[in-house]
Amino acid sequence: MSIVAKIQESVVKAVDALYGASVSAESVTLTPTRKEFEGDYTVVVFPYTKAAKKGPAVIGEEMGAYLEKHVPEISAFNVIQGFLNLSLSADYWTGFLQDNMGNDAYGFHGKTGKKIMVEFSSPNTNKPLHLGHIRNILLGWSCSQILEAAGHDVIKVQIINDRGIAICKSMLAWQKFGEGKTPENSGEKGDHLVGDFYVEFEKRFQEEYKAWQATSEANAVYEAQKKEDQDQEEFFKKYKQKYFNEYSKLGAEARDMLLEWEAGKKEVVDLWKQMNGWVYEGFDETYEKLGVSFDQLYYESETYLLGKEMVEKGLQTGTFYQKEDSSVWCDLTDAKLDQKIVLRSDGTSVYITQDIGTAHKRYEEYGADGMVYVVADEQNYHFQVLFEILKRLDEPYADNLHHLSYGMVDLPTGKMKSREGTVVDADDLIAEVVAEAKKAASERGEIVEISQAEQEENIFKIGMAALKYYIIKVSPKKRMTFNPAESVDLQGQTGPYVQNAYVRIKSVLRKALADQVDWAQQKGYNDLKPGEKELLSQLFQYPDTIKEAADNYDPSTIANYAYSLAKEYHKFYHDHSI
Repeated sequence: MSIVAKIQESVVKAVDALYGASVSAESVTLTPTRKEFEGDYTVVVFPYTKAAKKGPAVIGEEMGAYLEKHVPEISAFNVIQGFLNLSLSADYWTGFLQDNMGNDAYGFHGKTGKKIMVEFSSPNTNKPLHLGHIRNILLGWSCSQILEAAGHDVIKVQIINDRGIAICKSMLAWQKFGEGKTPENSGEKGDHLVGDFYVEFEKRFQEEYKAWQATSEANAVYEAQKKEDQDQEEFFKKYKQKYFNEYSKLGAEARDMLLEWEAGKKEVVDLWKQMNGWVYEGFDETYEKLGVSFDQLYYESETYLLGKEMVEKGLQTGTFYQKEDSSVWCDLTDAKLDQKIVLRSDGTSVYITQDIGTAHKRYEEYGADGMVYVVADEQNYHFQVLFEILKRLDEPYADNLHHLSYGMVDLPTGKMKSREGTVVDADDLIAEVVAEAKKAASERGEIVEISQAEQEENIFKIGMAALKYYIIKVSPKKRMTFNPAESVDLQGQTGPYVQNAYVRIKSVLRKALADQVDWAQQKGYNDLKPGEKELLSQLFQYPDTIKEAADNYDPSTIANYAYSLAKEYHKFYHDHSI
């Protein structure tokens, strides 16, 4: 039994023995004592005033005396404004250290038997991974690792958006303006190359659109459709998508290419496979830098027709209904989610249709008890609808679905726009953070004594720690600004600051090994200084911190715990001679 559970059970006995009342162990509020007070754990005694017919301060004194007498691990207590603070003995803390020293699995929970699928990244194949993807990837990867530490079996998946008009824009631009350029003959990373042609399409389209605005045809459209007092510039800013669909030569060619792809035209499909292949190779390089991998890949080109059978099932059970134009809908107004189309009048799917089918397919393949979708908060409504529909379809996993919704990432210079080529590519950002790490290390002169290869390896590790920690430390729900220079600061709440604590710890252990320290002789040591005790107390909280992070799907819980622990170690290292 853990010390927390033991104290809770003892409080139950104390309430019975002292006041003749019955309470449950789960109802006992026990928290780590605040740093400004003496103690390790604090019991909230206010709930027992009615049974005891006494004030909180008196109850605290009586209960403290009872617990000190009946719980050997408790060495002292104090009462502050009705809160009972309990101190655990030095023997307890040194015993805890001895029991767990060298346990590489400390903090990890036993197997729960639950299987959780985590979907993250899910990029489009018309452009490279960018800063927004990095937050998605690091949240998804961290969440999967935390869920595994909490005892769950985890399947890491991504669905790659490899079809649609955006993909055809890149393909068409390469076909018209590429002049046979490939990653091999250009030396450019495949996903960057394809992304360049996506930007090139937008550039050519904007030129075409601007030229069209000066024509009599455009003026006639403006005169016929303008709103009252709307000038031409304002009108054409809002008319761009309609122009693409109805007048643009490039738009027509891109739409024709999409239809040819859907019809299986060999030349188009071959080009699609070739350019997507370039992108996948580029993605893999970026994932390797980030230390990320997946257990299963899904492709929208293989899933976009899924879900139609589920819609038919829903029609039969009354979950969905059909309108006169043959479109199929789900009435979610009772859940305050309005009416939602699940099949168009021509029988084609919408995004929600394939998401319904993909979720079902994944369950058939893996039997997952739950699924976590890591997707930006712009899609909150979509996932509310998806989860509600899956519940109404009686899918067995429907009660264990979670949308890990996260805020967007900005740079100090502002927002990013992929079509205009102002997005910060993931690779460029990684290179920039590593460069900042190199600059900081050079200024401190810390790595001059090791070989060039070791310098590069260490700098890369520092840079990646800076990038990952800076992203993960922010609660997913918050929008954030990423500052590369700030991320490598050794004095702030950063990855390198945590790494520095790790380096110091390893240095102490190496010296202890060199001095052939006999760890068995340390068992009698119980002259714990406050800094030592605080370190042990924080280490003790690690298993509960993992569970909390897993229950809330929030990696920032672990990131902030790591910083707090590193900060306490640095203080201990500074204050106490080893």
